[in-house]
Amino acid sequence: MSKSNDKLLPKSCFACVKSIESVYTGGCVAVSKDETRLFTTCNEDIEVIDLHSGAKLAELKGDTEIVTSFAVKPDGTHLVSASRSQLMNIWDLSTYKIARSFKAHDAPIIAMDIDQTSTLVATGSADSTVKVWDIDRGYCTHNFKGHGGLITSVRFHPGKTSLHLVSASDDGVIRVWNLNTGKCESVLESHVSVVRSIDFTQDDDGQYMVTAGRDRVINVWSWRRRALERTIPAYETLEAAGLLSTDSDIGLGVRRQHVIYSCGERGIIRLWDMSTGEEIFEQTKELNAKHSFVSALYLPQAQDIVAITNDQNLLFYQTTKKLERVRQIVGYNEEVIDMAYVGEDQRYLAVATNTEQLRIYNTDDINCELAYGHKDIILCLGVHNSCRIIATGSKDNSALVWVINMDAPVNQRVVCVATAVGHTKAVGAICLAQGADCAFMLTGSEDRTVKMWDLKPLRSIFDHPERAAAAVSSAGPVKLGSLYTFQAHDKDINSICVAPNDNIFATGSQDKTAKVWDVETGKHLGTLQGHRRGVWNVSFSPVDRVIATTSADRTAKLWSLSDFSCLKTLEGHTNSVLRVEFMTRGTQLMTTGSDGLVKLWNINNAECVLTLDKHENKIWAIAKQSSEEFIATGGADSVIHIWKDTTNEEIERLHEEDAKLLEQQQALDNFLMSKDYRNAIMLTLSLDQPHRLLGIFKDALSTAEHRHSTTSSDGGMDISDSNEIETKRAIIGSHAIDDVVGSLAPEQLGRLLGYVRNWNTNGKFAHIAQAVLYCILTRYTTQAILDLPSAKDLISAIQPYSERHFSRLDGLLTDSFIVDYTLHAMDSIHPVGMETLTIGGDDDDDDDDDDGDDY
Repeated sequence: MSKSNDKLLPKSCFACVKSIESVYTGGCVAVSKDETRLFTTCNEDIEVIDLHSGAKLAELKGDTEIVTSFAVKPDGTHLVSASRSQLMNIWDLSTYKIARSFKAHDAPIIAMDIDQTSTLVATGSADSTVKVWDIDRGYCTHNFKGHGGLITSVRFHPGKTSLHLVSASDDGVIRVWNLNTGKCESVLESHVSVVRSIDFTQDDDGQYMVTAGRDRVINVWSWRRRALERTIPAYETLEAAGLLSTDSDIGLGVRRQHVIYSCGERGIIRLWDMSTGEEIFEQTKELNAKHSFVSALYLPQAQDIVAITNDQNLLFYQTTKKLERVRQIVGYNEEVIDMAYVGEDQRYLAVATNTEQLRIYNTDDINCELAYGHKDIILCLGVHNSCRIIATGSKDNSALVWVINMDAPVNQRVVCVATAVGHTKAVGAICLAQGADCAFMLTGSEDRTVKMWDLKPLRSIFDHPERAAAAVSSAGPVKLGSLYTFQAHDKDINSICVAPNDNIFATGSQDKTAKVWDVETGKHLGTLQGHRRGVWNVSFSPVDRVIATTSADRTAKLWSLSDFSCLKTLEGHTNSVLRVEFMTRGTQLMTTGSDGLVKLWNINNAECVLTLDKHENKIWAIAKQSSEEFIATGGADSVIHIWKDTTNEEIERLHEEDAKLLEQQQALDNFLMSKDYRNAIMLTLSLDQPHRLLGIFKDALSTAEHRHSTTSSDGGMDISDSNEIETKRAIIGSHAIDDVVGSLAPEQLGRLLGYVRNWNTNGKFAHIAQAVLYCILTRYTTQAILDLPSAKDLISAIQPYSERHFSRLDGLLTDSFIVDYTLHAMDSIHPVGMETLTIGGDDDDDDDDDDGDDY
């Protein structure tokens, strides 16, 4: 089939091929020692993610309580988790199922660590105790008491000669426990606030220990002397600190033996020389970024530091490249408000959520770029045909223009090149000119006005997007000027859209109307009036002079741009229709609604040909690729679903199924012609054709009855022959059929019993159903039937109808006795007025005639 014909083929099937869901909602994060799997806390569950592809491998379902802590064995075989229910679960990571579960503490577990041998797990609780457990055997080996507050951190010493555990509490006290003697060896009291991190050097048997906390200092301790070596002031509340691998190359030209990393409330990572306490490097915070770091992990193989932000994002920084951010995983999507495909190959999704950052998702994995610029939630976005220019409107009353180049270095991929300030309320609708030069931008606001912005000063940047970062860094974003402003509606403007030829544009408002305007002058051309509630979205047809609108009145409408009359009304959603897109060269529409449904419509007959039901809440956003191979939907359930057009594949599959079915039907006819009942019945069961199978059984029983009646009427058969035939008579008319029914696989037997259940409900087919049922009961054991998955339901459905048939036949049998009684009575009664009846004699009263018999 040609490519052009593919485009004209009406779409009828979409399959969800990927979902971008929330993977982290705050709490604990861990990475397997081989750095292939990422473990994150997501509400009451633990998500297991492939660290390279971003695919979700498994979901460890919790016990409806928030997970407070977990740790992964270094050998990667088990994960130990704890929740607010005070239960500790040990998960087998080969099956992702709980291997053991028990109560560990009298209060929630806050901190957890597993030793290098993968044998012991240490747990620190809010009950001020520290316990050590044998993981595989599931019993407590040590119970340490002595802390005066809740335990905030625990860590096994990596030494091979002795077994020690270090714990810290919220009063700043650090205790060293000897697991061989079961006693506290040292109490270290230098910190004055919560200690958040404990780490050891990997050389010389853990010679130094580094601790950091919210008292804004990093302490370096001599492990052998249990004494404070150095205090490094950080001047910020620290949430994480640790040591890089020995002699790590941090890209500064000088190698350091021991380098400490730290992060906290400032939202940057800093590097320190442990030997001197000197600050080696301080990260530059991204422009307008407001996040702080709540935790961090070090991946020695990849030489990455994974910093976890307070807004549930995971940022990967390469230590060998001066802490350049190489990857970012967004843990929580928030509510998806708007989105569009961007990038030259349209592999990326620009997404606006309930945050002030513009998110650019890579649809191949879970990597995401965050672009900072707005100061409040982004409400809408528009994309140019080139898919390299994005416009966003926000609650901060401004609009921004961005240029994207996903092949550029990390900090230059999404660049804000212009700002548009002028509205007095939130900008809720935005669109860009679709011409090659992208000459203007239109915005609609809650202040009920429409503004047109001149983008001609950005033409040089649009022509050379690779220069955008340099241009902005030298002069800053361009401040756009407004070409005209006018009040367009009486209420909030929800949507604005420009026609493909850039000559006219349309607006939709909460005042129940949509209006059409001239782009050049802003002149009002017409009003689309007919919706009973606010208009949520407007969209121009790519080929016809037609515009589509959606409304809170649960309908979508098509309007003529010639006389602004309503051409069609599409009804099918059970709640507000929020978004609409033209598909298949304007011959189809796709709509989304507050009912969580995506519907595909044929415009010519206003018929809904497909409904996609995967979202659990309002679908605010829909995006499509220019090829329409993929579409994406997102909404209030914080999930983005990516759908692939599988119409061609579905048509090919149906053709193949039809051809296969035709072959099988021909084979079935051949089997029946040759009396090959085994293959015929097996094929009928596989084709799931109960009516055809009923015909086979019916014909077999009818043939057997006819043969039996013919044989019984033969005067040459004696009683013994008749009894012998009766004993050999088949149940379903043929011994071959009986043998087939008696040798079915469990799945086939269950299907046949399902047919019997249905046949048994009809009096016309009940005798066939009972014959098949009798054959099954005589050929299979009771246990074999009860082992069927649906045995209980099938038996409970067959029994009442069988009892009804038995009662009916019993009544007929009882009624037939009246006939027997009547015939017998007639034989015993003499006819009235006649004493005798002479047979074979004459009428003479000759007493000597003995030829007759008296009756």
